[in-house]
Parts: sequence; C-alpha cells; structure tokens
Amino acid sequence: MLSNPGELFLLTFIIHIIDTFAYSVRLSFIKSRQFALSTTLFNLFYLISLIAHTLQAPLIGGLMDHSLSQSLDPLPVIRQVLLVATLGTLCGIFLTPTFLKIFSNAVKELEVKASVPSIVIDALRWHSIRSFMGIITLPTKAMVHHLPYRKIPLNLLLLNVLVTGIYTIGVMSAYYATLLVDPQHRLAASASAGVLNTAANIIFMLFIDPKSSIITDQALRGSRPHADVKALVVILMSSKLIGTLMGQVLLIPIAKGIARLYM
Repeated sequence: MLSNPGELFLLTFIIHIIDTFAYSVRLSFIKSRQFALSTTLFNLFYLISLIAHTLQAPLIGGLMDHSLSQSLDPLPVIRQVLLVATLGTLCGIFLTPTFLKIFSNAVKELEVKASVPSIVIDALRWHSIRSFMGIITLPTKAMVHHLPYRKIPLNLLLLNVLVTGIYTIGVMSAYYATLLVDPQHRLAASASAGVLNTAANIIFMLFIDPKSSIITDQALRGSRPHADVKALVVILMSSKLIGTLMGQVLLIPIAKGIARLYM
C-alpha cells in the first residue's frame, strides 16, 4: 500500500467537511439577508475544496499505480478513505453551529473591510484562533427537535443519498476499475470518473438544488417559516452522511460496471 496515505485522508476529510458546511450556508442567507456577501465569502471555502479535489485524484491514481506495481489490493485503503469521508461529514454536522457563528461574523467583517485576504489574515492571527475555542457550539436536541421535516419532499432525501454516494466513490470506482481491465483500457476506465461525477451533478442541479432554492427563497421572502429551511438543512446533511456510507456499497458494483464497458 501507500507508505503514507495520510495526505489522501486529509484531503478527503477537508472536501467532505466543506461540502457539509455548504448546506448550512442557506441558514446564514436567511438570518443575515446578505446573499451576495455570503456567497462571496463561501467561495473561499469552495476554492479550498476545489484545490483538495484537484490534489486528491493524483493521489488515488498513485495508489492504483503502486498497487499494480506491487501486485497489491488497494481496496482496504479505499475503504478507509470512504470512512474518512463519512467522518468528515459527521464532523461537519457537529461543527455546523460553530461554523455558522464564525461565518456570520466573517460576513460582517467582509462588509466593513471589503477584502477577503484581510479576513483570512485576521482569522489566522493568534487572538482569533484563541477566541475560536470560546465559541465552539455543538448541536443540541432542541436545535433539531420539532422541525417540520414532513414539509420536505422525501424524494429530495433519497436523491441526495444517491448523488452523494456516486459523488463520494466516483473517482475511486473509476480508478479501481483500472485494475479489472486490460492494460490498453486503463486510461479510458480512469476517465470514467468524470462521467460519474457529471451524472451526479446533473441530478443535483435538475432535481435537488431547484427545490432547495425555492424553499430557501420563500423563507427569505417571509412566505414560509425559517424552520422549514432548518429542516431542509438537517435532511440534506443527514442524507449526505447516509450517502457516504452507501458509497461503501456502491464502490465495487460501479467499478465492475465500468470494467464491463471495456471487456
């Protein structure tokens, strides 16, 4: 196996904790009513996630190359990576109240300073890091109890589970498929990761994001209660967590499905 898979684990953790935070930003939109500033600030987190994605794929490819050269099975490490994805999502869920406090303060600072680099530099100062420990807030039962979950369509939850499952294992299934095909088809099999991720993004953009945006916009206009958005965020986060677990189930079947295309 890789002599040090720690980098792959760290990047996967970063990706999934930021993806989990992304759901909660809807609550910040409603509370602050500063959609543009909130979006601008969160783009910084999205950039970090994008860089992690960019670095993750070559590391997974390196894992496969190492496995081929040493005649080893990379599946145990891949399973561990998927477990890290689940842990990153779970950590993101538990840190969401803390993230929202920090994010709300950062949006206010951005309005005053009008500079993202200034916000970043200030966040890295010792007094900011020390004050972070004082605002850590873990979720409580009261935060999620009695929310109107029945108002959120069930198909939204099911589709997000499917999308997250595919998204979580897209690259890994495609690269694992390279071990199941003849050498002349390995490059084509690895490129299938783009097809899987694109399919997941299409489902998200056509069926999940529009409905989620409608619920958020209606709450922003005051035509539906804020609690509906809270219920939406809880359901999206929960379905993402389930989706990362489903990735463990989908990993091999999807890899074998890709391999059959090139046999």
